[in-house]
This record gives sequence, C-alpha cells and structure tokens, in this order.
Amino acid sequence: MSETGLAARIAGSVGSIDAAAWNALAGDNPFVSHEFLTALEDSGSVGPGTGWQPVPIIISTDDGPPLAAMPAYAKGHSQGEYVFDHAWADAYLRAGGNYYPKLQIAVPFTPATGPRLLLSDPALATPLLSAAEQLCLQNDFSSAHATFIEPDQRELFEQAGWLPRSDIQFHWLNRDFATFDDFLATLTSRKRKDLRKERAAAQDGLEIVRLTGSEIRPEHWDAFWHFYQDTGARKWGQPYLTRAAFDLFGERMGDRIMLVLAMEGGVPIAGALNFVGGDALYGRYWGCTKHVRFLHFELCYYQAIDIAIERGLARVEAGAQGGHKLARGYEPVETISAHWFADPGFRAAVAEFLEREREGVAADRNYLERRTPFRKGD
Repeated sequence: MSETGLAARIAGSVGSIDAAAWNALAGDNPFVSHEFLTALEDSGSVGPGTGWQPVPIIISTDDGPPLAAMPAYAKGHSQGEYVFDHAWADAYLRAGGNYYPKLQIAVPFTPATGPRLLLSDPALATPLLSAAEQLCLQNDFSSAHATFIEPDQRELFEQAGWLPRSDIQFHWLNRDFATFDDFLATLTSRKRKDLRKERAAAQDGLEIVRLTGSEIRPEHWDAFWHFYQDTGARKWGQPYLTRAAFDLFGERMGDRIMLVLAMEGGVPIAGALNFVGGDALYGRYWGCTKHVRFLHFELCYYQAIDIAIERGLARVEAGAQGGHKLARGYEPVETISAHWFADPGFRAAVAEFLEREREGVAADRNYLERRTPFRKGD
C-alpha cells in the first residue's frame, strides 16, 4: 500500500473485474469495453495457448472500485499487433537477450485508436505506467508496448519516459457532411465520377443490408464466419478470433455493431463488420465467398461513410494498411505507439532508430497528403 492509500495489482482477467467499474473508466471506445475484452477471453481468442495472456493492471484502494486500469497482455510473440517489432526482437536476441515475454498494452488483433490508460484522474497515469514497468522487471520481461494510443494520451506516456513511435493509417474525416453527395462534392470531378461508377458496379444485382443489435441472427454470424476465415487464411495464415467470439460480440454489445452484408438472391456473399464508438465508426473485418468488382470498397469504405454521416460520427477508422483508401477519400493520419525497455543500452539503440524512422514516416505522410483526391484549396 502506498502513502496515498492506493495500490496496484494484477488481475487474472478483465472478466474478474466488475463490468460497471471497468466501463466507468473505459469511456465510449467499444474495444476497451468490458464486453469486448471479456468476449475475447471467454471465447478462447486470448488466454492459454494463444500467446496473449491477460494481465490487466488495476489501481484502487483496498476495498474500493478501480480508479485506473490498463488492458495488458503477457506476450510470447509479436503476432496480432499491427505495430511491427520483429526487427527489435531479432536484434535483442543477437545481443544475447530474450525479447519474449513482453508486455503488450493494447486491444488484441485490433489496430484502432483508443485509450490505453483508463483513468478516473490523469494524475494516476504515472503510477499506472510505473506498475507496468515493475511488472516487467519482476517477471524478467524485456519491454512494454502500448499501441494505437489515442492522441490525447501520447503526452502521458512521454512524460513517463516511454519512447513514442509514429505510423500512418487512413481515416475518413466527416466535415459536417449531410449526405454522401456532400462528401463527393469535395473531390475532383474525375474522382467523383470514379467513386460513383464503383458504387454502381458493386451494387449491381445485389442487395446491401445493414444489421445491428437483435437484427443480427446466428445465420448472419455463420455467414460472416466463413467470410472472416477466408480473409484470415489469405492474410495471416489462420484467423485470430474463434467462432464463439462473434456470438459473444453480438450478445454483449450488438447495439455497438453494424454488420453490412451483400446479398445475392437472398444469400450473403460478402460482409463487413463495424463497431460503433462515441465519435467514430471502426471497420474491422471483411470477407466474401464470391468476387464482385469494387464490392470490397463498397462494403468497407463507402457504406462506412454513409453510416458515419447518418449517425453524425466524426470519422471512420478502416483498419491497418491500404494505400488504396487514399483514392477513396480516406486521409493519412498519424498513429502513435509508446515503448519502454528494461535494458538501458537497448533503449538507447531503439531511441536512435525511432528518430530516423520518424523522419521517414513524416515524409511519407507529407507525400500522401499531396495525393489526396480532394479539390485544391479545400
């Protein structure tokens, strides 16, 4: 117990923590909600055998609710993170160290921005990060990594001495558009025509349906599971989520899900799964059983824009990678991670690397910003 009457502890799972108490700290980001994180645990998507062992960190009084929390995982590999540190792991191994296990402060398999420090008071950021560092030191972890940090929390990590790292995603930004045509009006004439043609071609002969809450039935999840497996097998070898995870998402947070399906003759042939936050729509998974030209763009990007406009959401985060999003009105946005290393020498080496990398990322972003499809002067 500290002099302030607060103590940090490691819980065995997010599920062992009271849902209301956790959610009171989590805010309106769907991925750090108790419902999402426990769906991963209870479905076996994280936990024994996955290399993602939940070790959430809590700060509280002895008999009170959590005042600060951190979604954290002991990792035995670097899969499912989308901020790549394999080169660091190789370098540390060559230097004679063991990079794994490490601590990952993140939402598993989810390259979406959000709070990584769940705080009732910003003053608790420092002790919460200190607790993460102590966990690493006491268990011989090489390092701790917080990924896809919401911009407002960057300073909290830097004040604690963690090293910031930058990358680029493509987000669609809602500039108070009332309709999709209002958005199109901001594009060059050629791009407006291209997008209209893509939407028409993708929708030809198909019915596009949006389902949320109780509208999503087991047969819809069955169809989407096939889509997800196909995409996962092609992109990373095997899907990260189990089938049960999708049922639990629907049961526990269906009103924060928007499932978009393309139907042909009443049969789903493709789908995109979105999560709805307080100010953003998060596109997470897509897949299909039949290739239709431009259907990926329609379900993942254009439908997402439509939904964001209808709901008055500030942005769409459409996931990692994808320079093709740029031509469809999604803009380059900086994403931030923060990193702590137990070994001072290795920390210095990584800090030097990050300085060089940061310059390259900034140059790439400047280049991409000049290639957006918007009319000049807008």
